[in-house]
Amino acid sequence: MVAAGAHRPGPLKQQNKAHKGGKHSGSSQRRAGGRVSVKAQPRRRIRDLSRVDRRHQALQLRRQRKEAVLAEKRSLGSRDGPPHLVVLVPLHSRAAACDTLRLLQSQDSAVVRVDEGRAGGFALLCPRLKQRWHFVTAQAGDLHAVLDLAKVADSLLFILDPADGWDNTGEHCLSCLFAQGLPSYALAVPGGTDLPPKKRIDARKKLAKAIEKRFPEAKLFPLNTEQESSLLLRHLATQKQRHIAFRDRRAHLLAYAAEFVPGQESDLVGTLKVSGFVRGQTLDVNSLVHIVGHGDFQMSQVDAPPDPLSLNPRVVKGQKRSQDMEIQDDSVNGTDEMEEDVKVLMKADPSKQESLQSEVVPDPMEGEQTWPTEEELQEAEASLKANRKVVKVPKGTSKYQAAWIVDDEEEGSQEGDDDDEDDDIDDDMMEEAVSQEGESSEEEEEPAEEECETMTVSECLRDDQYDEKVEEDEEMLERYKQERMDEMFPDEVDTPRDVPARVRFQKYRGLKSFRTSPWDPKENLPRDYARIFQFQDFSRTRKHLFRQIEKEETEGASVGWYVTLHVCNVPVSVMESFKEGKPLVLFSLLPHEQKMSVLNFLVRRHPSNSEPVRAKEELIFHCGFRRFRASPLFSQHTSADKHKLERFLRPDAALVVTVYAPITFPPASVLLFKQRSNGMHDLIATGSLLSVDPDRIVIKRLVLSGHPFKIFTKMAVVRYMFFNREDVMWFKPVELRTKWGRRGHIKEPLGTHGHMKCHFDGQLKSQDTVLLNLYKRVYPKWTYDPHVPEPVPWVRSESALPVQEVEME
Repeated sequence: MVAAGAHRPGPLKQQNKAHKGGKHSGSSQRRAGGRVSVKAQPRRRIRDLSRVDRRHQALQLRRQRKEAVLAEKRSLGSRDGPPHLVVLVPLHSRAAACDTLRLLQSQDSAVVRVDEGRAGGFALLCPRLKQRWHFVTAQAGDLHAVLDLAKVADSLLFILDPADGWDNTGEHCLSCLFAQGLPSYALAVPGGTDLPPKKRIDARKKLAKAIEKRFPEAKLFPLNTEQESSLLLRHLATQKQRHIAFRDRRAHLLAYAAEFVPGQESDLVGTLKVSGFVRGQTLDVNSLVHIVGHGDFQMSQVDAPPDPLSLNPRVVKGQKRSQDMEIQDDSVNGTDEMEEDVKVLMKADPSKQESLQSEVVPDPMEGEQTWPTEEELQEAEASLKANRKVVKVPKGTSKYQAAWIVDDEEEGSQEGDDDDEDDDIDDDMMEEAVSQEGESSEEEEEPAEEECETMTVSECLRDDQYDEKVEEDEEMLERYKQERMDEMFPDEVDTPRDVPARVRFQKYRGLKSFRTSPWDPKENLPRDYARIFQFQDFSRTRKHLFRQIEKEETEGASVGWYVTLHVCNVPVSVMESFKEGKPLVLFSLLPHEQKMSVLNFLVRRHPSNSEPVRAKEELIFHCGFRRFRASPLFSQHTSADKHKLERFLRPDAALVVTVYAPITFPPASVLLFKQRSNGMHDLIATGSLLSVDPDRIVIKRLVLSGHPFKIFTKMAVVRYMFFNREDVMWFKPVELRTKWGRRGHIKEPLGTHGHMKCHFDGQLKSQDTVLLNLYKRVYPKWTYDPHVPEPVPWVRSESALPVQEVEME
């Protein structure tokens, strides 16, 4: 056979056109004279790796990650690292925490050191395994203690009931822990041995099914024998550690011992000597420390006392009992014998130390002009003569007094107007406008009512107002009605009949488009903005700080060292709370984190809470390592440059919460609580820190509504939006819209009672409603309070359910 030759194309082969680059190509941009970014050519060309080299590179990266995880496991609880901090959290009232502690203490060849200052706390030293643990117990009902210990814990050990798992209090505790950030955990089930073997297996299956929703793929550890406790300890030591971002980038410390030295001027303020193991990052003596629940402080020096939980055999052998006694005494009193061996690691340098200044002190004379010249003084006198007014004054009043009387009244009305605009969730300004028309009797009564409504008072002071159950139900019913009305008629208000609309809404403006119309973020800022700090580029500052932390450029006490921090100017109440058994947790602050600014949190309503929450209500914030009280604003979360104010916390959407608070670098979790009249803290929302941005514009919208009176082809006569001719002329430039989608504008007023002729882009329906949108920028109130009262143990409330049913009927 003759082999067929290769096919060659003939003259009739189809020739396709070559691809032409469109307007996006670089050559066309060059032809058009546009600016083309210069690409930096690398000096050496990176050659493409072969398949074998790519596999080898992937193997190396995988091996490095595995070695990093193993190194982290080995360092935790070892001789060079801090002890493995395990927090026991009983999630049920019947969960036996004391039996668990007894089993964990009964390990072979282990030394137990009991904490004198804290009930239920002890250290477990295993020289044979080269491991050391520190166990601390927290009750699920003590919310602050659980959250504070979870901030610094390496592992959480949840104690479950063999029958029910957890109760309502345990469910609330778990919700808070998951929202804050859960470290590594284990589930232990002590007890259940009194059941028959068959029922024991059924109860275990039922419990495993119950915990599957909260803890998927979690393993239950029975805890009834020493062997089972050894398995649990091995699991705690070898499991992978879960990282919480806000604590991994900051040095933190749980106080093992504390001593208070009163100051020379007062016994109420002094130096607090806090001893503990450094965790997270290197601790710098020049940085500030935040004592959780108490505030920010400076350090004067850092000492290195002997390690009380050392694995050194020489220390454990001869002086085991005597050293146990020394540690127990030192944990509260601080003996002189321990202080003999103390070495001073570093002292604070005043030139490098961070300042405690949290606010800018505004200069009222800033921006003032120099002394006026003679020409300017003559011009001012001429203008005064031209603007001179004739006013009626009491007999015997001088010109100077008369001038001040007039200015006083004008200033008083203007200040009252401003206060009402700040408290603008309701129509409070209507009363003020009435007072401007001269009704003096109402002018005396209404400011008192406004003060009562807008004053920020802690919930514990309001207990006497809600003594009777009937009053609580009536107030809750009114809240539900307001929330329901806001859902049905968002932002709609009634035009006041006794006050001109141009006076009532004088601080509002119309916008052609809410999305695209410009709004200057620096326009008409409030006085509180002179007290806060703002970054030129917040994201760049944050990246620079985090890059420094990753490079480990800071000098100070390394992770795992047992140190004593000398914290200056601390109130004696901090030491008293530590003596009561409450945990004392310290976090080092990054630069600028003591300064006040505007913080924006992205939160979502927690499903366990259904009560209405209005904007500017006092809430309790747990943001990262801080907790404070403030009255926030709620606004929509969009990608635009303007964000609409929400009057209530919506259950079906994520909202942005805006407050004045100290700067915190994200990521950081946030929990929002509302204090009940009986002192309990209800979890209402959870989320994270979105940004630190004072320029974020929050816009309040008001909607005035009118009804078509006479309808023509594209014209209509509208009434009930305004009630006098001047208001119609004032709001004539603002665009109108209807609920059925028509758009139009005001042509002219008709008569003197607020009727107006309007032109629309189509014929209106008789059941349509004409709307006019007005906008105003709003700012949060300066209600930041770092003091949060201790909550009462939480109990599920059933009182809100009947109220909601009544409202829905």
